[in-house]
Amino acid sequence: MSLFKRALSGVKVPHCKNTQESATVEMPVPAQVALPMLQHMGAPCKPLVKAGDHVKVGQLIGDSDQFLSAKIHSSVSGDVVKIEDYINPTGVRTQCVVIKTNGLQEPSEEIAPPVVSSREDFLKAVKESGLVGLGGAGFPTAVKLNPKNPDQVDTLVVNCAECEPYITADYRECMENASGVLDGIKAVMKYLNLKQAYIGIEDNKPRAIEYMRSLIISGDPIQVVPLKAKYPQGAEKVIIYETTGRVVMEGQLPADAGVLVMNISSVAFVNQYLRTGMPLVSKRLTVDGSAVKEPKNVRVPLGTSFEDVLNFCGGFKEEPRKVLMGGPMMGIAVYSLQTPVIKNNNAILAFAEAQAVTPEETACIRCGRCARACPFHLMPASIERSLKQEDAQALEKLKVNLCMSCGCCAYVCPAKRDLVTSNNMAKKFLRAHAAKK
Repeated sequence: MSLFKRALSGVKVPHCKNTQESATVEMPVPAQVALPMLQHMGAPCKPLVKAGDHVKVGQLIGDSDQFLSAKIHSSVSGDVVKIEDYINPTGVRTQCVVIKTNGLQEPSEEIAPPVVSSREDFLKAVKESGLVGLGGAGFPTAVKLNPKNPDQVDTLVVNCAECEPYITADYRECMENASGVLDGIKAVMKYLNLKQAYIGIEDNKPRAIEYMRSLIISGDPIQVVPLKAKYPQGAEKVIIYETTGRVVMEGQLPADAGVLVMNISSVAFVNQYLRTGMPLVSKRLTVDGSAVKEPKNVRVPLGTSFEDVLNFCGGFKEEPRKVLMGGPMMGIAVYSLQTPVIKNNNAILAFAEAQAVTPEETACIRCGRCARACPFHLMPASIERSLKQEDAQALEKLKVNLCMSCGCCAYVCPAKRDLVTSNNMAKKFLRAHAAKK
């Protein structure tokens, strides 16, 4: 690790970890679930069932022959009611399998622990499990763990920074399943021939740091790295730099720097799947926000509606003005409480009027706070101006494609400029410009 790392920027955000010491509770099986055929980055799955079919827990109900995709399994037992079109919170239309549950949670006959004795067996098992990144964009894990340069990858970085306000689901993974996390890390290292692993945890979680360290056997090439409690420590390129000192350059993947990154809940699930053969059918969520009556961490079957989850948490104590899938910095506002929980959804946050009002934009005062806050030292105000001028050359020089939409720039802007949207539009403009060329 480099001894002379340059400190990354970022912002101090309120932690609001109200549910940090709230042990995970199991939610009863809802009357109905809706399982979208797109719960991952890449190509959507095609339904393998039809209305009237009886399904069981863990049964494969959606698959794709595309390289970048992830299998979908039933989270419940019951009968398929219908296959319908569904528009997800990002505006993408996909198919959705709606299942009326019978409450029995009958396991599928397909369920059996995989036989794994080689790298190829391991990657096949991860693919069959339906695992995607459980803390971010939902990148299919089997693809991530099979880079083009496997002989050059020697390090695993386990992301437990959990730097967004409110969310404590990964912290609970540490406190409730630390041994499973370490067994999952060891399995990934064994079958992918990795030499070392770093577990990055923000230093505002001292109990998790101490507990994980206490379970690591002397001599194991696994190290817990305390990270400064500063957003966005959990961003992929940031946590790679802060744990290993390695830099992932523009246009590169972590594997190009010799690193694989996995969320802590993802590595824990790998261990669970290798032991039981039960695919990814449930998710731990943090449910919180000023409008929620009983904030808690809860494990729910995938496909459960936000409404059912929130009702399990006592409903609302105030009328919600905004409900988010994910955290307040990078989460997505949902348009309906019938939105189903999907694989990479780690929180449901509901905010009352006072916390949800969007401030009015005013003119940029050129204070430079956005540039100082950006983890990659970009210049969001200049990007915004270049976008208005449709200056593709300037946008390329400003490295807008490095932007990861973390929101630090908008968070610190005294003029309340929507700089994240400007950056995203600039990236879209550059893609269109390149396509024309």
